[in-house]
Amino acid sequence: MNGPKKDIAIIGGGPGGYVAAIRASQLGRSVVLFERDRVGGTCMNYGCIPTKHLLHQTKVFQEVRRSKTLQGPLALIGCDWTRVLEEKRKVVDRLVRGVEFLLQRGAIDLVAGEAVLADEHTVLVRSQGEERSYEAGSVILAPGSRAADLPFLKADGKDVVTSTEALAFEAPPKSLLVIGAGAIGLEMGTIYARMGTEVTVLEVLPQILLGSDREMAGRLEILLKRQGLKIFTQMRIESHRREEGGSVLAGVCLKNQAPFEFKAERILLAAGRKPNSDGLFAAAPFLPLDRRGYLETDEAMRTAVPGIFAIGDVIGGKLLAHKASHEGLAAAANAAGGRETVRHDALPMAVFTDPEFASVGLTEEEARSRTDRVRTGVFSFQANGRALTMDAGEGQVKIVAGPDDRILGAHILGPCASDLVAELVLAMTRGLTVSDVAGTIHIHPTLSEAVMEAALKTGGAAIHAVN
Repeated sequence: MNGPKKDIAIIGGGPGGYVAAIRASQLGRSVVLFERDRVGGTCMNYGCIPTKHLLHQTKVFQEVRRSKTLQGPLALIGCDWTRVLEEKRKVVDRLVRGVEFLLQRGAIDLVAGEAVLADEHTVLVRSQGEERSYEAGSVILAPGSRAADLPFLKADGKDVVTSTEALAFEAPPKSLLVIGAGAIGLEMGTIYARMGTEVTVLEVLPQILLGSDREMAGRLEILLKRQGLKIFTQMRIESHRREEGGSVLAGVCLKNQAPFEFKAERILLAAGRKPNSDGLFAAAPFLPLDRRGYLETDEAMRTAVPGIFAIGDVIGGKLLAHKASHEGLAAAANAAGGRETVRHDALPMAVFTDPEFASVGLTEEEARSRTDRVRTGVFSFQANGRALTMDAGEGQVKIVAGPDDRILGAHILGPCASDLVAELVLAMTRGLTVSDVAGTIHIHPTLSEAVMEAALKTGGAAIHAVN
C-alpha cells in the first residue's frame, strides 16, 4: 500500500524530529513524521522529562527532612513513591498531548510504526502487520539512540537495567550499582540516594563527567559524596555474576591494580549510548557510517546523499535533546531550500544534580592548550546573597576568556546553573566580550549576579570577592 507523497519525510519523533516537522510545516511544506513509539521520543517519555520530575520530587522530600527551621517529627515524613510515579506519568502525557496537538494543527501526518529507508526518496513503514510506502522529496533522519551494553553485561530489564527501567522501579531498591559517571548515572544515582538507596557509582575514566572542566567536576564529585553517593573512578569492570539477593561486579582499580567486587540488588547500565542506525535501512546502508555507527553530516545537517539530512544522537557529538532540536530547525529549513547551519562550539550542557552543573565552550584545560594568554574569573556562590537565602551556597561560576576578551568557555556549579548558563551561551553565540557581560546590569539579589562578578573578576575588578 502506498501513502501520499510528501515534501519532507521525517523518521523519528523525538525532540529533533518533531521540531523539524513543525518548522517544515511553518515553511509551507507537506510533512509526514514516523515514530515507532510515542511522539517526544526517549527524551520526553523515558529520559529528560521523567528524570527531572523524579529529581524535583526527591529534592523536595530531602529538603523538608533536612530543614533547619520546620518544626515537628520531620524524620516521620515519607515519600509516596507510587504517587510520584503517577504524577510523572501525568506530566509526560500532558507534554505528549501538547506536541500531538501542535502536529495536528500543522497538518502533519503522524504515522506510528517501524520506518526504514528503501532509497533516497522512499520510506517503508511497518505497522500492525502491514507495510506502506511513502515517497518524499527530502528525508530527515532522527532515529535517536539507546543505552549501550557491555561485552559481558546486557540489560535484562530486571536485575540489570537501563535508565528507562530505572525511571519506573515499583519501589526504590535497597542498593544500586551504577556503571558510568556521566549525566545519566549521576542523576539517577542522586534520585535513589535521596530515597535511601545505597548507591555506588563505578567509572573507568579518571574523573566524573569526562570532558568537563576538571576543577568543577572535582568539586561536584566531593559534593555528591557528601550526599551519600559512593563514587569510584578508574574502575575497570571485568565480570558480572548473579548471587542470591543481587548481582556482583568484579574488576580492577586502575589506580593501584587492586581487585574489587561490589554487590547490589540492581545494576544500572549508564556507560554511554549507541545510535539507532542499524535498523534504519530496508537493505544494505547506502549512507556512510563511522566505526561506531554514527551517520556523517556537514554543518548544514546534509548527508552524503542529496536530499537526505540527519540530526540528533544518530550523528554523534554531545547527545543532547536541545542539540537535536536546533539541528532539526536547520535541517527543516535546508530541506525547504534554506542555508542554515548549527554552531556546535556554543552548545551548552547541564547535569541536574544538586547542585546543578552547566557549561558551554572550552574547559580551562582546553583553552590553555590553545593559547597561553587565558584569563579566568571564578566567583563563589558563598558570596552571593540570593544563594545564601536559598541555603544553596555551594559551587561557583568560572568564566574562561581569551586575549581578545572573548568568552572561550563558561562553567557553573550551583543552584539553577542550567538556567544561568543561557546568558553566557548568548554572549558566545553573538560574539560578546567578558566586558559586555560584566557591564550589564543584573538584578539584585539574584543568582545571576554571580555571573556578572565572575566576568568582572577576569579583569581583576570583582566587587564582592578578593581579586
